[in-house]
Amino acid sequence: MGRAISKGSYDQVYGAFSWDRPGHCNFARDVIDQWAVKDPGKTALVWTDDSGAVVERSFAEISDASKRAAGLLSGLGVKRGDTVLIILPRLIAWWEVLTATLRMGAVASPGTTQLAPKDIAYRIKASGATCIVTDAANAPKLDAISHELPVGFTKVVVDGSRDGWVNYEEGIEATSPDIPDINTAADEVALCYFTSGTTGNPKMALHGHDYGFGHVTTGQFWLDLGPEDLHWNISDTGWAKAAWSSYFGPWLQGAALFVHHAAGFDVQQTLTMFGKFSITTMCCAPTIYRMFVQQDLAQFRFGSLRHCVAAGEPLNPGVIEVWESATGLVPYDGYGQTETTILCANMLDIPVRAGSMGKPAPGIELEIVDNDAQPVPPGTEGDIAVRVRPDPPRGIFLGYKNDPEKTQETFKGDYYLTGDRAYKDEDGYFWFVSRADDVIISAGYRIGPFEVESALIEHPAVAESAVVGVADDTRGEVVKAFIVLAEGYAPSDALIGEIQTHVKSATAPYKYPRLIEFVETLPKTVSGKIRRVELRAQDADRAQ
Repeated sequence: MGRAISKGSYDQVYGAFSWDRPGHCNFARDVIDQWAVKDPGKTALVWTDDSGAVVERSFAEISDASKRAAGLLSGLGVKRGDTVLIILPRLIAWWEVLTATLRMGAVASPGTTQLAPKDIAYRIKASGATCIVTDAANAPKLDAISHELPVGFTKVVVDGSRDGWVNYEEGIEATSPDIPDINTAADEVALCYFTSGTTGNPKMALHGHDYGFGHVTTGQFWLDLGPEDLHWNISDTGWAKAAWSSYFGPWLQGAALFVHHAAGFDVQQTLTMFGKFSITTMCCAPTIYRMFVQQDLAQFRFGSLRHCVAAGEPLNPGVIEVWESATGLVPYDGYGQTETTILCANMLDIPVRAGSMGKPAPGIELEIVDNDAQPVPPGTEGDIAVRVRPDPPRGIFLGYKNDPEKTQETFKGDYYLTGDRAYKDEDGYFWFVSRADDVIISAGYRIGPFEVESALIEHPAVAESAVVGVADDTRGEVVKAFIVLAEGYAPSDALIGEIQTHVKSATAPYKYPRLIEFVETLPKTVSGKIRRVELRAQDADRAQ
């Protein structure tokens, strides 16, 4: 068992690659509709759920449904340039609605179903959204913040009926697919992703219609996809990773998507899918690989699987060894961000070096730079930077909405600064070192300390807190909170549980601190800023 490579060597591909740069493009029209015309019956998506039901959708059916969905949203008052929040689990409607928003020139803003009402209210206000499409399980969150919704805000519910909401299924069935094409500009805003930072609420990274086409390198070279493949990306629909590997990358290549809609993640149930379906390629976070290798992999079948990749953080060599022993496959690590497409990866004929991010993707000039945005020699740690001048690669974000200062900070000299630290070896391989800020990456989720600290301070027992990420064998990092208690409260296991429950209800549950330590004081700078780096160092010293 092995990986079929027929695209030439890395050096040949990288040297010959150049970007197409059309002034106008639209993924729905130029990709989905084109596959629908070329091969109307070609499978675009294979969907299953916990009941065992299996539903297939062709590109022609996705095209038709997205036209109807665009017509529905347009009839409800959604206009070109309006922002539509899409908060859906792995339901087929997610792919239809995302395609519809692209088609009609609206701005799609996907979000995880783990968002709390407070999170959704913030996103609506910050983005200026005029509409939300969600499911029956999440609709009550909107009703809980009904007093905060703007006048005329449109609510569309999938998989059911609800007072004050438009029923999605009934709406698209009653809507004609005959709608006019909109010729969107390449740099016209198409997507708005919320991404956590060190301070403040999540930023809004904006992408143009050009972004989807930038994922040609993601789909072709890293995922190694073609029209015959069935690709499974085990990712939440609310994250940009879904755009990478559950939408743009695979469908550019004409590959079919495998989608497993489940109430929660069950590692054994997930592993059985490889034996039930002809899944040829798979993408998931290192956390999932770590969970996989804790199972008896000999009892599962991987007959069709020929290629697998990982992203989010480096994979442990031991995990790679166990996975390769069971499947014959080495996971190909890749690196990129919400703000970008694939930047660096193990791909094509590059020999995998365990722990390395690989080499720059075709079309990407990647460097390690110093504080003056100047390239540094091999072996020297610095900032990971993408050359964007004179011409940026396709897929680089347009900027942060309503935050020109933060946007300007990320661009220095000829480069976009990713905010990550790494070094490059003599052979051109990149090696990740750390984030340059305090953002926590836990099981692939980005968590800003400010978001957790804001939830913690709402609890009456918390006088002050600092949140950091600490190493974890399964999740890479977990959230740890150092808490100074308010007067009248004493440390206890019961209080820890109470505070954790509070955070789960105050914000998205994945952000809650799995570890809590009560302290008398927090280390601070002379200006009063919390020194999270000192807290991380203290915790690391104890672990040794």
